[in-house]
Amino acid sequence: MTLQIGNITLENRLFVAPMAGVTDRPFRMLCRQLGAGYAVSEMVTSRRDLWGSLKTSRRADHVGEPGPISVQIAGTDAAMMAEAAQYNIDRGAQIIDINMGCPAKKVCNKWAGSALMRDEPLALQIVEAVVAAAAPHGVPVTLKMRTGWSDDRRNAVKLARDFEAAGVQMLTVHGRTREQGYKGAAEYDTIAGVKAAVRVPVVANGDVTSPEKARDVLAATGADAVMIGRAAQGRPWIFREIAHFLETGTHLAPPLVAEVRRLLLDHLQEHHGLYGEYSGVRTARKHIGWYVRGLPDGEAFRARMNTIEDSALQLRAVGEYFDELGVRMDRMPTYRPAEEQTDAMGTMGNEEAVTTAE
Repeated sequence: MTLQIGNITLENRLFVAPMAGVTDRPFRMLCRQLGAGYAVSEMVTSRRDLWGSLKTSRRADHVGEPGPISVQIAGTDAAMMAEAAQYNIDRGAQIIDINMGCPAKKVCNKWAGSALMRDEPLALQIVEAVVAAAAPHGVPVTLKMRTGWSDDRRNAVKLARDFEAAGVQMLTVHGRTREQGYKGAAEYDTIAGVKAAVRVPVVANGDVTSPEKARDVLAATGADAVMIGRAAQGRPWIFREIAHFLETGTHLAPPLVAEVRRLLLDHLQEHHGLYGEYSGVRTARKHIGWYVRGLPDGEAFRARMNTIEDSALQLRAVGEYFDELGVRMDRMPTYRPAEEQTDAMGTMGNEEAVTTAE
């Protein structure tokens, strides 16, 4: 089932969540290949002085990426956010997404991300400025937010109405408050309230870890789409599993070990190409760790990854691991529980902490 955002038609209603340090171009392209209909970039800062940085240049890299190109921007100043929208449109963005959902302290301490939900006038001012900057180019503006700042300040429904009136053409709601971070269970009543309050498409986000959960969240919220973040880490084929289940009511067979071997090696080569030898090997460790977590000898293999600092050796080790795994089993496990989807980087030795915007 397709979905319309302004003049852009999305392939289906299964979206990849923007996650800093994760959803770079290689990962977005992998998820699109495996059934996601839409992928939003890692958040790009609105600070002009950082646009020339290596991190921002990588996040703004869309070479070879299938459209529509959606870029998420973050900041606290309306004029700077409008300028950031223009900057990214000039570099190929076809959709601009405003970040009001990230709960990370280093973002919220600067009153960006979900912290903006505490200052409703400023949040609306930012939306109006970004919409005004994007409209002359025919670029739709979307927005991602939480249910509110805290349990006693759930203002997503009110803000949703204001944002729609200001010109936002799609809203994504993560079913947690800023105060919750990623703890506890997501709640979907607020998302259902947002859906009932607006006419633009609404996307439900939070704890969608299986085909059944995707079906149930869509039914409970009435949302037009679901956004998947952490559950796709090490399991990017979840999108085609969900698509198959929603269409047929039956489960797709897990991928062959040989297919996962190929997918991961291709992904790693693209990852090394984007980040270079030194950073590429180190930042790839988290992805490898997510793939092998819970698999036979996975913990030992993850520890071994910390000692490899050469891309060719990393590729060889991954290939050999999956060759040996293929001797034990034909297909990957059918399902990994939600607790298995948590951040693996603490033991992978990666230097960049993931601050997800899921």
